[in-house]
Amino acid sequence: MGIILTIIGINVVYVSLYTLRMIFVIKGQRVLAALLSMGEIFVYMTGLGLVLKNLDNPWNLAAYCIGFGLGVYIGSRIEEYIALGYVTVQVTVDCVEIELPSKLRECGYGVTSWLADGKDGHRLMMQVLAKRSNERKLIEILDKFCPKAFVISFEPKNFKGGFWIKRMPKSF
Repeated sequence: MGIILTIIGINVVYVSLYTLRMIFVIKGQRVLAALLSMGEIFVYMTGLGLVLKNLDNPWNLAAYCIGFGLGVYIGSRIEEYIALGYVTVQVTVDCVEIELPSKLRECGYGVTSWLADGKDGHRLMMQVLAKRSNERKLIEILDKFCPKAFVISFEPKNFKGGFWIKRMPKSF
């Protein structure tokens, strides 16, 4: 039973590191990804060697598979927790008289707003830029002031211009 738990644990660590490394590469954090990959490959080779030495027991292979699945889940949860990067939130509200853009700016968000025509009349459209780590807080603010707002969020890849550029690290 000890070897099975060891295989699961090693694979959880390996796949979590792999997931984080891929996220760092995608986010442009190449040096951090390279450093992480050294630890990742060490853990991988250790776990694979352990499984290959003990192929006579099918439970060891099952443990490897279980650890892999748990590693994907845990790695994605870690990435969600550290929330690297930025998010653009597009907000559509049906009340054009509200001061929501000003309130969001007071909270430190970059907001561009304009009037638009919707199926049922005029709408206030806003494009809000925020750190991913602040996305939940932004959604809570929107829910407080406009619970019926239509909200879409996506991750921008590149930035050029605007007041946010001064706040961003050079890697963007």
